[in-house]
Amino acid sequence: MPSVNFDEVSKYISLPDDARELLEKPERELRVTMSLRLDAALMQTDVYVVYYNTARGPAKGGIRFWPTVTMDHTIELAEKMVWKTALVGIPFGGGKSGIKLDATKFTRMQKTSILKEYVHVLRPDLMSGRYVPAPDMGTGGADMAVIFGETHLAESVTGKPPRVGGLPGRLEATGRGLSTCVRAGARQFLGCELDGLKVAIQGFGNVGSWCSHFVDGYGAKVVAVSDISGGLHADSGLDVQKLIDWAASGKLLADYPEYDKISNADLLGMKVDILVPAATENVLTAESASAVAARIIVEGANGPTTAEADAVFNDRGIPVLPDILANSGGVIASYVEWRQAKSGALTSREETFETVDELVLAAFDRVNGFAESKGTTPRVAARCLSVEEVVKSMSDRGWV
Repeated sequence: MPSVNFDEVSKYISLPDDARELLEKPERELRVTMSLRLDAALMQTDVYVVYYNTARGPAKGGIRFWPTVTMDHTIELAEKMVWKTALVGIPFGGGKSGIKLDATKFTRMQKTSILKEYVHVLRPDLMSGRYVPAPDMGTGGADMAVIFGETHLAESVTGKPPRVGGLPGRLEATGRGLSTCVRAGARQFLGCELDGLKVAIQGFGNVGSWCSHFVDGYGAKVVAVSDISGGLHADSGLDVQKLIDWAASGKLLADYPEYDKISNADLLGMKVDILVPAATENVLTAESASAVAARIIVEGANGPTTAEADAVFNDRGIPVLPDILANSGGVIASYVEWRQAKSGALTSREETFETVDELVLAAFDRVNGFAESKGTTPRVAARCLSVEEVVKSMSDRGWV
């Protein structure tokens, strides 16, 4: 079932039946049983590849190298990318790959062999540009470099290390876009800059840590952060850079020798100005939503808020800036890298951030304007604008 409620969207925009029929299911689903010998052992696993909709451009979406991936989850993530790329106005569709393996169980050379086999399976689509993968859970820049090494096309994959055709600022881009959305949300809903505002961030991986870095630089007071082990709290504010350095060394926040220890549930219920769930899906449920004391929620993870929790926040008057807007910085940077690879141009870190900021803020203004004019929430507004853009693109292509 699509994440978008098309009955709700149809209240605000024109959604022809033939367009709705196309958007209610993926354009292409592929399941491959991949088999190869790693050292002395034979390894077999499933690989899921989904192109949800490519009306606006190549399927764009990361490779999730994780033991719990399923076809249904891959479809869900590919669909979200359709709306995300449409909302910020970049020429991509939505795709996703899932390799059903635990990335932590393999050596670098074993993982390279698996990725080379993945390229073998998808070579026609990677070489033609039909699908442009990127990093996701369990994959990173070194893995994208392997794919580039197999295709010899810089534009065939994004998220590469800068020295091999990657983009300066790509690593920070999702956190940068998220922080830009936090800043815009404070201005719009609280009527002020971030100076002195209290922010709590659940999740201290790439996205959460870089978001904390940027909002700290904007003057916010980051009072709580957490990872899988638990969290840290200081009402006077945390030393963000020390915590980033600690996490970068592979250590857990629960082992940090300073600050008050808190649980992830404690963090979600803290009395702060802005809550940023940047860890995983479905952490804000109907039950936990009633305990949230933040004035604004900005979604850094994909799907951290259930529909039931969303209804609670709407009833309580707590604005929620949705994931397809707030965490779009990564795919914006992927577009810049893809464009750079095709043109041969060079892009600086500052230029990457400028493009992320520009497109996120433009999308924020469109979402806020639609929500105000129609008397609806930012999430509904974002979905309506995204669906409308995709429907118009399908019309331009002669699909509907």
